[in-house]
Amino acid sequence: MGKRIFSAVLLSIITTIVAFPQEKLFNYVKVDSPVIHADGRVTFQLFAPNAHEVVVQGDCIVSEKDGQQRAKMVKDEKGLWSYTTPILGPELYSYCFQVDGVTMNDPANIYMNRDISTYSNIFIVSKSKDDCGHLYRVNEVPHGNISKVWYPSPSLKMNRRMTIYTPANYEKGGHYPVLYLLHGAGGDENAWSELGRAAQIMDNLIAEGKAKPMIVVMPNGNTNCQAAPGEWSFGMYTPSFMGETGPKKPAVTDMANSFLDIVNYVDSHYRTIKERRGRAICGLSMGGGQTFNVSRLYPKLFDFYGLFSAGLHLNGKIEQNSSSLYDQIQHDSLIQVQLEQLFKSKPRCYWIAIGRDDFLWQMNADLRKYFDEHHYPYRFYQTDGGHIWRNWRLYLSWFAPILFQ
Repeated sequence: MGKRIFSAVLLSIITTIVAFPQEKLFNYVKVDSPVIHADGRVTFQLFAPNAHEVVVQGDCIVSEKDGQQRAKMVKDEKGLWSYTTPILGPELYSYCFQVDGVTMNDPANIYMNRDISTYSNIFIVSKSKDDCGHLYRVNEVPHGNISKVWYPSPSLKMNRRMTIYTPANYEKGGHYPVLYLLHGAGGDENAWSELGRAAQIMDNLIAEGKAKPMIVVMPNGNTNCQAAPGEWSFGMYTPSFMGETGPKKPAVTDMANSFLDIVNYVDSHYRTIKERRGRAICGLSMGGGQTFNVSRLYPKLFDFYGLFSAGLHLNGKIEQNSSSLYDQIQHDSLIQVQLEQLFKSKPRCYWIAIGRDDFLWQMNADLRKYFDEHHYPYRFYQTDGGHIWRNWRLYLSWFAPILFQ
């Protein structure tokens, strides 16, 4: 009898514990946010009856008065704050709220991305199958697979992690070309698959016949780290743009000088085309600079090079008051010889893209000036905007279709 009473009490307690969070799910004011309208307008909502001011900020907001990416929301009699944008173009957008000066994410939107140490909500606007919004979505097409892969790096004297995309039907056989896709400062091996939508872009381009099926390797470009913050033995440190947090011990060597570790592992563990014609490399910002350095060190390893808003720091350090990149190259005979050897080897494509408002624009213009004077062939694309993921996703969607054709 005592056991039955105890069991009944225990069951009652468990039921109450389980039911409590369920009760919280139903006893609240229902809020839909963001609401994407058919014409491309987007409505944000937040229930905050005690708040005095709520602001939405993000790349989906452009103030006509001062150009700031923030707008005040309006409160109704029930305490629901809302704001509706003008018509937005196709794109992946990010945003957050500020409630009485405190930044918070949208509790009605579970979709978020981490950019360095900041989480933002995201949404996608798409109006046709031909726009970039559609390209960034998960569509009803054959899907490739994303894997987190640990590999030994003898050059860096550690095991490291990278993200690898294999295209749909890879497991059925055949050999594939490889694109090595590098992130920027503050990023890691997760950046391109999360912020960059690399898997969605590749799935859609391949399914539409616009790009060849290929393996995409996304390594960690921080050579004193094994993996993304919280994903290796150093612990759960806060990421930072230039490594102000995290491990302080300098790396044994840099990304370019250790890059063969990555290529050798991929070639020995995946069915790759183990020739120059089957390899491409590109990167954004810091990764663009690493791509430039790899192109100088291994002039016959890759056939395609892509510099996306490249940070071209020849000595591996960022020096704000240094001479122009053009002057640095003019005074560095080794780099001159390396570039001469690279272009004598006739890579199939050297591709440069940058936004006209990018703070690295002049640095890239200096490189193009040197290339022009020496009649080194390259393709150049200039877009609107600055040093932003909106451009880098677009560059990948343009660069990938020209590879391995």
